[in-house]
Amino acid sequence: MAITKERVMEALGQVYDLEIGFDIVSLGLIYNVEVTEENDARIKMTLTTPMCPLAGLMLEDARRKVSEIEGIGEVKMELTFDPPWTPDMASDDVRKILGL
Repeated sequence: MAITKERVMEALGQVYDLEIGFDIVSLGLIYNVEVTEENDARIKMTLTTPMCPLAGLMLEDARRKVSEIEGIGEVKMELTFDPPWTPDMASDDVRKILGL
């Protein structure tokens, strides 16, 4: 079965920023997902702040969740802070719940 960007995003939606309590997809922390012909996944993501104490945990949790997709190849995570995350990147539902 081919690995799709949608399947990768679904897996990433199971990863939570434990400080804020929302998944990293709804928060807008995923900047890009690419899936190669070899079913490898390249994921570019950010954090709400460069000083996030849970950075390593979230990156590893994201890698693990995507790695659980049947047929996935290598999963490469790239952390970036360019552009910096802002609350405007979160989904409408998250911004509404947070009162933003």
